[in-house]
Amino acid sequence: MRDKTFANEFLGRLLAQLGHHEAHPMAGLTESDIELSRTPCDIVDRLRGQADLDFSGLAARMDTVINLAYDRMSSPSFMASFFWRKLYTDACVVKVLLLLTDSELHEATARTSIATLDRAIILAGAPGDASLGLILDMIRWIQSHTHWKDHGIGSGHHEFTAGREVTIWSRSPFVLKGFVSDWPAVKHWTSADYLYSVAGPGRIVPVEIGNDYRSDDWTQELLGWEDCLSALTASDSSQRHPLPVFYLAQHNLLQQFPILREDITVPDYVYMSPGPPVSYPNYRPPSNEDQLVINVWFGPKGTISPAHTDPFFNCYAQVVGRKTVWLAPPEIASSMYPCGPSLAGTDDIHHPAANTTEPLMSNTSRVDVFPASKEVQEAVTLDPGDLLFFPPGWWHAMRSDDVSFSVSMWF
Repeated sequence: MRDKTFANEFLGRLLAQLGHHEAHPMAGLTESDIELSRTPCDIVDRLRGQADLDFSGLAARMDTVINLAYDRMSSPSFMASFFWRKLYTDACVVKVLLLLTDSELHEATARTSIATLDRAIILAGAPGDASLGLILDMIRWIQSHTHWKDHGIGSGHHEFTAGREVTIWSRSPFVLKGFVSDWPAVKHWTSADYLYSVAGPGRIVPVEIGNDYRSDDWTQELLGWEDCLSALTASDSSQRHPLPVFYLAQHNLLQQFPILREDITVPDYVYMSPGPPVSYPNYRPPSNEDQLVINVWFGPKGTISPAHTDPFFNCYAQVVGRKTVWLAPPEIASSMYPCGPSLAGTDDIHHPAANTTEPLMSNTSRVDVFPASKEVQEAVTLDPGDLLFFPPGWWHAMRSDDVSFSVSMWF
């Protein structure tokens, strides 16, 4: 007998959300696109009818919608992109509704459902006024109603440890030593157990696989959050199936796990509305309502981000571990040998080194500023609690000297 508990809990909220899915006339959609967008609402109406349904067939239809929306949501038109991201999100939510209405809530079903909902956040951004709240509530419901056999990241107390050696080089726009040391994150985010508890079981996150995103073997994957935490706290000898080198980079984890947002305080600096600097006259603030983009950077010791530039001002907070940052002013661009607008063998438009936003001024250098054979002379080492500020257009590279957790605030 099918369990209607989950459907009864969320069906009304989902119907309200689907009712707000409208195609903007500027989105350039076809009649078949509009018809496709009605699929989630049609399936929810059928679920309300309490009739015998072919759940596997309906789930297959939702997979078709999800795949088509994913292929289209990178459209250069903002209106079209929003439409397809919203459809992707709605289709993921309806697919989970079908899964949990048709199946008993075993751990495998719970993990599949949570991963599907996390994809709506990670890949589509869960657009819409109510989408993110609905998804997070659904995830919490699934976590609390599932019996987790493999719950947590192993026995014992798990914290990220730092090495003893500390070497500091100085050259930067400016560093405020200890400026964010009173953030709760500086205390709490050293604990893998805490980081697991704020997310709960079954969550997934986007990571980069490989030592250097300029390499041909670099790729991106969605990994289990508890797997990432376990890999970063376990000793090499205790890992039966060690993960490859990974880096959770440039991801809004604070949106995906909202409790973490309460652990930081955004500095007033980011709201000062600076004008374009002389060295970067084309500066424009982020286009969202807050004119602020917050991302996290989390990975093992030795993780490197090659030298590159960003188009925004940056307040970069070091939360856990130490990180060495190399910086240089925009005027050295001719000596940095930027990568071209695309990389050989790379046709992924999301590849960090393939600058599709400004293809004539690629933002990643081919120069290795962290050579293995000698010390870096033009860098600063950030300790937990330090805040680094630098303007747009500055070349910078990052190297984690320990397991490292950082928060960037672009403005």
